[in-house]
Amino acid sequence: MTTTHAPARPIGKAAVGALGALAVATGALESVVTPTLPLLQRELDMSPAEGALLSIVLLVTGALITPIAGTLGDRYGGKRVVVRLMAVVCAGGLVSALAPNLPVLLLGQVLQGAMVGALPLSFILVRAHLPAGESKVAIGVVSGLFVGGAMAGTLAAGPVAEGLSRHWMFALPTFAVIGATVLVHRLMPHDPPRRTDGAGIDWPGLVLLSGTLVTLMLVLGADLVAQPLVLLGLVVLLAAFGAGWVAVERRAASPMVDLRMLTRPAVGKSCVLTFLICVGTSAATYLVPQLFAVPADTYGFGASATAIGFFLLPGALAASLAGPISGIGVRRLGSRAVVTAGVLLMTVGLLGLAAAHTEIWHLVVGKALVALANGLCVTAMVTRTATSVDLGDTGIATGLVLVTRVIGFAVGVQVTGAILTAGTPAGSKIPAESAFVAGFVLAAAVTALSLLVVRTMSKGVKE
Repeated sequence: MTTTHAPARPIGKAAVGALGALAVATGALESVVTPTLPLLQRELDMSPAEGALLSIVLLVTGALITPIAGTLGDRYGGKRVVVRLMAVVCAGGLVSALAPNLPVLLLGQVLQGAMVGALPLSFILVRAHLPAGESKVAIGVVSGLFVGGAMAGTLAAGPVAEGLSRHWMFALPTFAVIGATVLVHRLMPHDPPRRTDGAGIDWPGLVLLSGTLVTLMLVLGADLVAQPLVLLGLVVLLAAFGAGWVAVERRAASPMVDLRMLTRPAVGKSCVLTFLICVGTSAATYLVPQLFAVPADTYGFGASATAIGFFLLPGALAASLAGPISGIGVRRLGSRAVVTAGVLLMTVGLLGLAAAHTEIWHLVVGKALVALANGLCVTAMVTRTATSVDLGDTGIATGLVLVTRVIGFAVGVQVTGAILTAGTPAGSKIPAESAFVAGFVLAAAVTALSLLVVRTMSKGVKE
């Protein structure tokens, strides 16, 4: 049941800026593990399997938290939930910063996964306090700043960990999250709840979705040749978890993820597009740094962590600009035009990386094109979804898109990692160059397939 409330008090640039600062800080904290994973493996004596677990646990927990956060934000008000959620994130960041061993660090990452839910809550606040036209631009700005913060964290994590310690690479962005949360609490007015059904958390759905995501990650990381029976068992378990989750969610009075929302064309198509685009994006995100690090006496460049961060800087700038550009483009041209341009740009960038990667500038330009294209597409999808549903469904709908983003990225990283593993000659630690080419080509093909979905989107500017 929903109720009608008086319009929320309008907000100024300072409040939107506070949300932007929170997006930057959480994006930076989210991204520090990936570029420093080898360092963490050495210092904490982790096996490759443990390192893989560390690299995905935040994504998995984030995918679980996001729909819950969006639902609670719609039910109780975005500001109230986002402040409490950020308290959990800050606790997780501090646990990660002080972690003496892998189990404690994993606990910190699980708590940090709550940060992924901040985006749908930010969209709830923006829509509650701004007119429709301004909210589209503001959503683009916040989304772009989150992406920019993630890239900034990727750039800074290596130098901070090498110059100070691994503890500080978690502590510094955590301090920034604390400061931004205080600003949001002080500058953002309370928004009224939009849904008053009073139902509790869908715990069966949460457990089944947890099992589905964890099993999916295990399936993608399994060795098909060495352990075929294990892989078969995991596939059967994945099917059971997935089917059980769908059955529970369809019957739940207040489901954690309202699958009926996917039947709405704007939401369903946005989720499919976001998944395909993020699978393509993840290839460049994973493969380009790996290619930079390949020894210079082979086909790579032997770059250090600090050098790699410098080479990725143009991509970080492109990603941070993509959100605002996409928000303005959707407002003026419509989401279909923006997504089409983004998909074509990303396909060209990935094919360019496959064809030309013998010079540093090849990788720099290709990665920047992919980062820009990803920001354009994902922001357009989120904006389209957020403004095409009822105000009370904003958190649920955008949460679905953001969960799809996380899953698409995780799937893409696991698949491209498997391609590199399969392309590594016996007795060598360096993948064959053809493995990188295959990864880029596959990503381009998946991205190009999304054009089939884009063609079915409405052409109008107002959606």
